[in-house]
Amino acid sequence: MKEPITESSGNVFVDLGFDPAEAAILQMRAELMTDLREFIRSSGMTQMEAAQRLGIGQSRVSDLMRGKWDRFSLEMLITLEARAGRKVRLDLQGR
Repeated sequence: MKEPITESSGNVFVDLGFDPAEAAILQMRAELMTDLREFIRSSGMTQMEAAQRLGIGQSRVSDLMRGKWDRFSLEMLITLEARAGRKVRLDLQGR
């Protein structure tokens, strides 16, 4: 017997049952972490070089590259994006 397929809400964290407010923050954190990892990979920097550029220890870059999202607040990820020379923009929908 086939399981019913439920269409995604567009936010995996909502789909997993998180409160919508918490899911929004988790989604932002996931997107910022993905962006930072891609930035580091595509730049060809070593983890040590990335650590120097971002102003954090190499072990924190390792955490970032390994997707340890629970070790980074939304505020810290925004700070790291700024240190990388990137702009973070909040897009409000439903206005």
